[in-house]
Amino acid sequence: MKQKTLKGSFSLCGKGLHTGLSLTVTFNPAGENTGYKIQRIDLDGMPVIDAIAENVVDTQRGTVLGKGDIRVSTVEHGLAALYALGIDNCLIQVNGPEFPILDGSAIQYVERIKEVGIEEQNAPKDWYIIRKKIEVRDETTGSCITILPDEEFSLTAMCSFNSKFINSQFASLDKAEHFTTEIAPARTFVFVRDIEPLLKANLIKGGDLDNAIVIYEKQISQEQLDKLADMIQAPHHDASELGYIQNKALVWENECTRHKLLDIVGDLALIGKPIKGRIIATRPGHTINNKFARQMRKEIRKHDVQAPIYDPNEAPIMDVNRIRELLPHRYPMQLVDKVIALGATSIVGVKNITSNEPFFQGHFPQEPVMPGVLQIEAMAQCGGLLVLNTVEEPERWSTYFMRIDDVKFRQKVVPGDTLIFKVDLLAPVRHGISSMRGYVFVGDHVVSEATFTAQIVKNK
Repeated sequence: MKQKTLKGSFSLCGKGLHTGLSLTVTFNPAGENTGYKIQRIDLDGMPVIDAIAENVVDTQRGTVLGKGDIRVSTVEHGLAALYALGIDNCLIQVNGPEFPILDGSAIQYVERIKEVGIEEQNAPKDWYIIRKKIEVRDETTGSCITILPDEEFSLTAMCSFNSKFINSQFASLDKAEHFTTEIAPARTFVFVRDIEPLLKANLIKGGDLDNAIVIYEKQISQEQLDKLADMIQAPHHDASELGYIQNKALVWENECTRHKLLDIVGDLALIGKPIKGRIIATRPGHTINNKFARQMRKEIRKHDVQAPIYDPNEAPIMDVNRIRELLPHRYPMQLVDKVIALGATSIVGVKNITSNEPFFQGHFPQEPVMPGVLQIEAMAQCGGLLVLNTVEEPERWSTYFMRIDDVKFRQKVVPGDTLIFKVDLLAPVRHGISSMRGYVFVGDHVVSEATFTAQIVKNK
């Protein structure tokens, strides 16, 4: 899959939930590998903030990104729409300190994205594939987020609100394509008991009965309720009638939990990579969401380049006989046993290291270690298979090194290891010359890597 961006720009206008200001946010296409960036166009120099988990500076009533003294809040709904619709690169410009709240959901963002369209780019999409269970807990609140290996991205949220109107609920997103209809329209919510403290904290100045679900569950005096209604410029309500008092009825009985799930998606967008894994969130909130996103970014840095998935039960793309048709190498210099994945610009090969390898006789008899130069040679043979697979009569061509750069050896290779080679073209092949980046893995760990240039030459 390739990275994606918007085909064009679009803007949305409305008031800010916390500031009450009239705001405009504009979503623009961005180049490959840009990620999400947010620009404050109302400030001198129009500073840009990278939308990543480390830049979250507050999670009290929404996700707030910051850089120095610059702040942008309530970003999660717009980012959730981008992330769920598979958009990797976007420049977001806003003329104030927060995104407009709109109707309290992400549906308007989704609709406008679909109106302008999504454009595929040339760079490959950089998935992070979950290989093991990762869990983040907050013992104080009982919040927990767990992610497990899965072939796709999916999410389940379980919430307990200690309320007779919304006690225990759960919501699921089994496929990202269901986000538009099942999650995006879910609105933010607030309890009447929380409105006055939030206003005193200088928040929700733009909140009203049109941009939030409002839950009135504990009776207060008519005078108190009227005062709160006047503070948010809402019509007066009979203080004896408990329940939901927003202008639009619930879309789903579990709409509040669906909105919690929406917030999780928006906060996961700050990881910086699309994920393949199943997330289970118990009592989620922006604080635990951000803690989880930060932990995921640490995991990604540990495995900056992920090992390809290798299933020895699957039939290879190329077996040893096909490899011998393409490469002139023979014993003891044929260093690729099979190819398990092959694309237009990348290849994945396998080499099983046994104690019978001839180089172990002298390297070293008492402590057998595969020479690093042979690891590089094996990578290059994989690269040669990638390039030679595109020419006619490949057996009449040979591949030769021209240059090797940025070589790193991270751990030794010994008998019993299974080497997985991943080689990517860095540029199209021109005049028979190709530049490639290669990695050698044992399990999930990179054992060596290099950038090399090679030339394919027709045999005389």
